[in-house]
Amino acid sequence: MANVTKEDALHYHEEGRPGKIEITPTKAYASQRDLSLAYSPGVAFPCLEIEANPQDAYRYTNKGNLVAVISNGTAVLGLGDIGALAGKPVMEGKALLFKIFSGLDAFDIEINETDPDKFIEIVKALAPTFGGINLEDIKAPQCFEIEDRLKKECDIPVMHDDQHGTAIISGAGLLNALEIQKKKIGEIRLVVNGAGAAAVSCTRLYKSLGVKPENIVMCDSKGVIRADRENLSAQKREFATTRDIHTLAEAMKDADVFLGLSVAGVVTPEMVRSMAPRPIVFALANPNPEIDYYAAKEAAPDVIVATGRSDYPNQINNVIGFPYIFRGALDCGASAINEEMKIAAVYAISELTKEPVPSVVDEAYGLENIHFGRDYILPKALDPRLLTRVAPAVAKAAMMSGIAARPIEDWNAYQSRLCAYMGYDGKFMKTITEHARDNKRRVVFGEGNLENVLRAATRLYNEGTLVPVLLGNAEMINRHADQIGLDISGIEIINPRHDNQVQRREKYASALSQKKQRMGMPYAEALDKMYDRSYFGMMMVDMGDADAFVAGCYSSANKMAERAVSIVGIRDGYSHIATMHIVNTRQGTFFLADTAVNPVSDSDALVDIARLTNDAVRHFNRTPVLAMLSYSNFGSNREFDEPRRVAEAVRILHEKYPEIKVDGEMQADYALNTDMRDKAFPFNTIAGQEVNTLIFPNLSSANITFKLLLGMGVGRSIGPLQIGLKKPIYFTGANATEDEIVDIATIAALESILSTDH
Repeated sequence: MANVTKEDALHYHEEGRPGKIEITPTKAYASQRDLSLAYSPGVAFPCLEIEANPQDAYRYTNKGNLVAVISNGTAVLGLGDIGALAGKPVMEGKALLFKIFSGLDAFDIEINETDPDKFIEIVKALAPTFGGINLEDIKAPQCFEIEDRLKKECDIPVMHDDQHGTAIISGAGLLNALEIQKKKIGEIRLVVNGAGAAAVSCTRLYKSLGVKPENIVMCDSKGVIRADRENLSAQKREFATTRDIHTLAEAMKDADVFLGLSVAGVVTPEMVRSMAPRPIVFALANPNPEIDYYAAKEAAPDVIVATGRSDYPNQINNVIGFPYIFRGALDCGASAINEEMKIAAVYAISELTKEPVPSVVDEAYGLENIHFGRDYILPKALDPRLLTRVAPAVAKAAMMSGIAARPIEDWNAYQSRLCAYMGYDGKFMKTITEHARDNKRRVVFGEGNLENVLRAATRLYNEGTLVPVLLGNAEMINRHADQIGLDISGIEIINPRHDNQVQRREKYASALSQKKQRMGMPYAEALDKMYDRSYFGMMMVDMGDADAFVAGCYSSANKMAERAVSIVGIRDGYSHIATMHIVNTRQGTFFLADTAVNPVSDSDALVDIARLTNDAVRHFNRTPVLAMLSYSNFGSNREFDEPRRVAEAVRILHEKYPEIKVDGEMQADYALNTDMRDKAFPFNTIAGQEVNTLIFPNLSSANITFKLLLGMGVGRSIGPLQIGLKKPIYFTGANATEDEIVDIATIAALESILSTDH
């Protein structure tokens, strides 16, 4: 577990504003008119609409995005019955998790009532406020009655997460563990230690997944729950066995799966050794499992172990499920969370685990080479794909089972909305990706041996976005792919140095030397360069053997840019190339240039950069509005060279390219604040228009700005994108992330498509 001290925890919860959540307005409130709309008299109109049609509450209020986290504090975490008030920090934490993982708002409600009938009446009375109810930390057996009655008596989803969340997550883990261990769920023998809410719910769900009732043995603190025991609760009676076994140790003999939801230390290494070959041990007691992870692994080397702890592999963590289950349920207007929805969540989580893991997940956990296997049977809690996989699966199951009041019709739009909840509106790249997928292009990657490139190429291949080609030593690349769990069997690998590439090297060398014959490059020198993957890849594009090339730069991009210019050339009508970054922020999408290749730009270079960027933004189906940036505003400081160069570039642009919406020189705050700019400088030629394209006076200011933005968490960047070459040659840092490489390669494919179309 993380090294958390009492002092750290108390300081975290107390510092600044006490607690972990707050309410943030979503509508304007600055003027008297705003307040009149928000409250009296304007608020009366939605009230009357809802009175006439109660479903309109989902149109005019936050009901459809609001969950109640409700507890009486009788079974809090590993703390037991500490009371409603003492449980509040946990419920606040649950509300926080709802918000950060799924975008759902949540109120924590602590009810100081242990009588089930009274508790149910209170929750029912509160239900109209919410779109769903998450019951939390309520002791058994009262929790069963409370949930069952509230599900029947409320018309919104109700789920006791301690029961069903653990069941869903462990169920997904069980399916994957059985696949790895090559066992069939209908044939396994299951031992469950613990008979509380979570244990009962897990066992019921496992039965729904295919475990046969006669193969289940459940134990409690008194030993095996047998049919001849007296005073069994209804839940325990459901799993009572007639087999002649009495102790946990006896039950464990030849068992395939152990599920523990009990107390620490009740399972010994001898018990694990007595299990069937290739056993599965889910030791979920918190904070300490029924058997230590390493003790279980030592007892049976072929065992798969899962716990509730984050410091061991295979954590059974409810946050993998509940935010996304409620998200899907509320988004389709489900009246409940039924068995079909829970099963759908199980399979969505299970299948996601088997897909290649994005590098962002590796980075979040400081791990490398996360892939499906004995130590990875469930997605990590910070995997951003969970929202877009689990929520739609749950919503579809609700619709198929006939309990969705507001069925989702446009699933593409829904996916985009889910991406926005994660802080990233994927519409920009989604459109580009769909276009690329419909017009598959052959894109070559220069550094085929690097893990980030391998992961990106595999993802692009599996998603059908383009046809990747890797340059490098095939044996080394395949070995590396095997080590990190990637299947690249369908991806072409070309080794420029291999003997089978002799004819191609000679053809490329001949073409390059002919192109450079008056620039001092003889054939022998050109042939030598063909052993270099960057030269070879660029020549593949130049000769029509590939549609685009993506090279990795280990230092500055300038040298790679010069190499690209020397091979494919600069677009007609220009004297410079440039690079652009796209930054997605909450304020919108912005295009920044030049961010990588022109250290110092004179007026002519700035004109070319502006023209190229203007054209590139149009390719992305946006209307460009350019601001030429400086530390000067429209001549306020012309003592130094930089503002004069920018002003001269603006003059040339206005004179020769009046169709471009551009003005400057101006400071960045005036560029981004239309009202402030228009009030101070009403003569500006882009008055009333929102700037979305920023042209920087030099490479230093551009590079510093976009990296500062990203470092401060302002947005997500795509780039650098080359603009100005005759053919799609792109270059990125050798340490670029998988996502960055995927984006650049997709845009390179798009450029190839556009150049062909035109």
